[in-house]
Amino acid sequence: MTDTHGYMTEERRMIQESARDFAMHEVLPAANRLDPEGGEIPQSIRDKMGELGYFGILIPEKFGGLGLGCFEYCLVAEELARAWMSVSSLIARGNSFYKSIGATTPEGQRERIERMARGEYLGALAMSEPQTGSDVASLKTRAHREGDEWVVSGAKYWCTFADGADFLYVMARTSEEAAKHRGITGILMEKPRGELPRGVSGQPVPKIGYRGWKTWELAFDAARAPVVVAEDQIGKGFYSVLNMMETARAHTAARAIGLARGALEDAIAYAMDRTQFDRPIAEFQAIRFKIAHMAAEIEAARQLMYSVCDAIDHGQRCDREAAMAKYFATEMAERATSEAMQIFGGAGYTTLHAVERYWRDARLTKIFEGSSEIQLRIISDHLLGKPADAHAGHN
Repeated sequence: MTDTHGYMTEERRMIQESARDFAMHEVLPAANRLDPEGGEIPQSIRDKMGELGYFGILIPEKFGGLGLGCFEYCLVAEELARAWMSVSSLIARGNSFYKSIGATTPEGQRERIERMARGEYLGALAMSEPQTGSDVASLKTRAHREGDEWVVSGAKYWCTFADGADFLYVMARTSEEAAKHRGITGILMEKPRGELPRGVSGQPVPKIGYRGWKTWELAFDAARAPVVVAEDQIGKGFYSVLNMMETARAHTAARAIGLARGALEDAIAYAMDRTQFDRPIAEFQAIRFKIAHMAAEIEAARQLMYSVCDAIDHGQRCDREAAMAKYFATEMAERATSEAMQIFGGAGYTTLHAVERYWRDARLTKIFEGSSEIQLRIISDHLLGKPADAHAGHN
């Protein structure tokens, strides 16, 4: 891989190499063993991630984090996803939440963020609902204040890690506004690890992939949480979600690239070893061209992601470019992992090889953090302006 833009400093190469070593020697064996049987990410891996600082890559050094940028965050994410996408996603349970942590005192806030950087205080986002996915402004979950507490009622869907997290970050409507995107507040609901909060019930969603942890459907029945958000931030949760999206979409692009790279590397090894007609299949042009095409698309996606990460780290607005990176990388990942399965032939359609895991997980990247269709709408709105009819973009 040629670094034509000077992105890869010596420090970044060291971070990348360390993450690759951890991913290949510790995460990948666990994934190959546990994913086929639906096992969960071992606590030992979570502990090691905390020691390496992966939950605090974006958290400032004054809070015990690494104080690095989106670029380093995505470097690590790609390496972890090459082994197991669920582990790559786990790092967001710290990095994505630290700015949202409230407390009744500054000391309490600092203590929580410091624990988060060590992987001891991780969150789960409860935002999507049974009838509300990308349309965040139409959330139906409601919360009202009773003294110093929020009382939350409603239903949430696709809340991954709801049981294993130390808190839920619940997006709920706290006031009725003429503009639907106003009046939504992020509510911090702490709980014991391994349990759901009091007043919250739920059940795991049966998934075809994204194994290693559970994704939940939740019901909030007058669940209570202390009011810790600043008064001037109440009702502005929609904007906090928007502010997270550029980094979140770069992170998803990194995960997709890691999946595609895993499939490519495994396909190359298999093609070199598998013989047909007394020759390794790597000598057949059809296989060689598949591999070349996969490699070219992976590198194109990676360079686009790098440029987005660089822009984010320089404080530049890049919602259009982040949407492009997320769209291109995730669409590419599904194609690349499918092609890798084709190279494996019938062997790829078994759980004896990791390529089927990469394929299942790649399919999800086109849906979460805003579906491919949402990314295309963001891009087209930038290029063409928003449709005159408010509903035209949904036709």
